[in-house]
Parts: sequence; structure tokens; C-alpha cells
Amino acid sequence: MTSAANSRPTATSASASRRQFLGAVGAGAAVLAAPSLLLAKKTDTANPVLGFGEFQYECVHDWGQLPSGHHYGNASHGVAIDKAGLIYITHYGAPGSIFVFDPDGKFVRAMGEEFVEQGHGVGHGIDIRDEDGQEFIYLSPSNTTLGFAKITLDGKIVWRKDRDTIARDSGLYEGDQRFRATNCSFSPDGGYYLGDGYGSGYLHHYDKNDKYVGSFGGTGTEDGKFRTPHGQWLDSRDGTPKIVVCDRANKRLQYFDLQGKYLSKLEGFLFPADIDIQGDLMLVPDLHCRVSLLDKENQVLTHLGDDPAWREKALDKFAMRGQRENWLPGKFVHPHDACFDKDGNIFVVEWVVTGRVSRLRKVS
Repeated sequence: MTSAANSRPTATSASASRRQFLGAVGAGAAVLAAPSLLLAKKTDTANPVLGFGEFQYECVHDWGQLPSGHHYGNASHGVAIDKAGLIYITHYGAPGSIFVFDPDGKFVRAMGEEFVEQGHGVGHGIDIRDEDGQEFIYLSPSNTTLGFAKITLDGKIVWRKDRDTIARDSGLYEGDQRFRATNCSFSPDGGYYLGDGYGSGYLHHYDKNDKYVGSFGGTGTEDGKFRTPHGQWLDSRDGTPKIVVCDRANKRLQYFDLQGKYLSKLEGFLFPADIDIQGDLMLVPDLHCRVSLLDKENQVLTHLGDDPAWREKALDKFAMRGQRENWLPGKFVHPHDACFDKDGNIFVVEWVVTGRVSRLRKVS
């Protein structure tokens, strides 16, 4: 599968997109030199405020309280929010593989008991879609045998697609070729794209009737290929729907039309993990210690939590992910997913030992 439009409202070349993005990154770096701001809570406990200008957020780490006997295990992985405002967090802990909270951080329930191995959850990518008035979770467990699944909001499995199903549909995955899904995105016509991010680097397209349409990508560094297509999203901000993919290990985003034809790329990222879009804003959690906000023109508005000195420490053998006592307020360790709520607040989940959920409350 292949075909094209641009990641920007007017036609631009990939090299032009790169120059524009890198220029914006430079502007973002200047923003980081601005004085840090604090917002005092009523308890006189100060939470750091991240961001710049119209995009400032009070950072509340360790949001949401788990009941006794519940834990995130080795990581909190994905986050999605339903129409009622409930927040769903995937994890490597127990019980189940998904924890659900209300908007105030009160624990609602654990679910996803069918997606557990050796006593711990294997929840990874999670997205929610309304289909004719009923919402469904699309879950990408971090386990090949458990399969990519569509489930109801209360955890009932509608269907699963395992490696054998994807191999049969696509004609790919011969021999020992790996398949391990990471995330999916939705097409405007009711279909979806499943990303084999930890496997062989393909995106698999299915229509609204769950029928296979085609595949694109595969492992590589050239345009249109991926090294860990970890997350993706439907981007319609310029009026033309396109799929934007976090090509994580290639340190870039890539744009494709709805048939999978390569269009363009955005470079200058560190290790982009996933995407969410609200209005004209694109949100990119970056596994290397920051969360970026881009405008409709894909210019960087701010890198939330960015600090090169801190990043150097955090990326040293990735040991910081297990050293909670050394974490600093307002500094991210490894943002793995993030999403907006209806009010423009941001929830960030991190690939760290014990897991961590941070709520970024919009203050400007």
C-alpha cells in the first residue's frame, strides 16, 4: 500500500519540512531558558509549572491513588479517556492490565484480567473509539500470543487478532518473523491501522468491518520504513486526513496518506513514543524525558519538562527509571504515552519501575 498529501497545509518537500521543524526546535530551546514558574497550592505545597506562554501546565506527579494490593509493576504504558471522562491506564502490574480512574483521581476498577502473564499485566497501547453510540477499547497487549483486541469499556472481549491472523491476512511473517503490536490509530471511515511496533515494523490496515485492506512500512531507515513504529494518529488539522507515525528509533515522525503512501517526515525528535491531537495541537510524548506540543503548522510550541542535563542523567544506562528517590519535580523520566482530556489538561504515563502517572493541569 502507498499514496500522498502533505503534513502541512500547503505542499512542501520533506527537506523543507525538516528545516522548518528544526528551526522550531531551536526556538523551543530558547524557551527552555525562561525562568521556571511555580504555582502554589492551597496546602502551600508548590508544584512546578511547565511550558511557555499560552501553554503552561501545573505538573502533579503520581496522580490517582491505587487501593491496597494494586500496583503498576514495572511500568505504566498507555492512557486513554472515554466520553464520560474516565481515565484508563495500561500497566505491567496487578490485578489485570488496566486501571480506571474518575477525573478526580478516584480509583474506579481494575480490568483486563484476560491480558495477564505470569501474574502481571501486559497492557501496552490503548485507544478508545465511539462506534454508533457505543465506545470500545482497542488494546495492544505487550504479548504476541494474547493478540490485539477490541473490548468493551467493562472489559468484555469482542475479538482478538493474534500473529497467525495477521500473518494469514497480510501474507507476511514467514518463519520466525516477529510480530508484537504496540498501538493502533483510527481511519475516518471506521477502519483502523495496527502498528507492529516491537515486531517487524509494519502498519496493517483494516476496514470498518475488520477486513484486511493492506500493509505498509517494514523495517528500515529510508523514507516510508520504520524502526519501531511505536504509536500513530489520524491528523486532519489541515483538512486532509493523514496517518502520522512515531518512527521512534529513527527519531522522527512520518506522514502517510490513508492508503499508506509515504508523504513527508518531521525530524528533530529524540525518541517519539505516541501522539494525541486536540484541535490544532499535536501532543508527542518522547521517551527521552520530555513531552512536546506542536501547532497546526507542526511548529514546536514548547517542550514540557525538557532539560538536557537531566536527560543525560536519565539516559545513562536507563538506570534512572528504577531510582525514584532521584526523580525531580517537573522532570519526566520516560514518557511513554500522553493524552488530552476535554478541558485541555494532559495525562502522561511513564515507562518507569513502579509506573508513574502525571496530570498536567492547564493554567494558561
